[in-house]
Amino acid sequence: MEKSLKTEAINFGIYLGIGLTSLFFLAYFTDLNLFVNFWYGISIYALAIIFGTIAILKTKVNKDGFISFKNSFSVYFLTILIGLSISSLISYILFNFIDTESAEVLKTKSIEKMVEVLENIKKPEEEINSIIDTTKSENLYSLTNVFKGLIFNYLVPLSIIGLLMSAALKKNKPDTE
Repeated sequence: MEKSLKTEAINFGIYLGIGLTSLFFLAYFTDLNLFVNFWYGISIYALAIIFGTIAILKTKVNKDGFISFKNSFSVYFLTILIGLSISSLISYILFNFIDTESAEVLKTKSIEKMVEVLENIKKPEEEINSIIDTTKSENLYSLTNVFKGLIFNYLVPLSIIGLLMSAALKKNKPDTE
């Protein structure tokens, strides 16, 4: 990846990290219920898509209006990777070392939300109880769980969106003969 592409991606990744961390602390200091709110999750996706797209567009402008699909996706992916990693690291540190009580409160709220969803989709009671027991026995904010969440809840779905954005925003230089 070219230096200018990396620079744009790193800068926008840091900006995204700041935005996500601000959103995180806004929820943390306002109401822990926000962490299990549908719209909180949507806002994380929205910020990532917006910052990733802006990074592509800014890079495209700096490259005289041209950007390949590969470079476009690389900028997008590096931007969201950096931003989401910063936010994930903050949540890991906060809930494992600074405020473990809030992590337990959030675990309880997550289980309540999970039960609500599972009951709505008519899961059998014994399956719901099994899922609850498994969830109660683990640390939702362990390094492993934070890493899994980063990859499967955010990077994979946002990468699919990034592929679509990159395809839509790419513009190759015309061949000159």
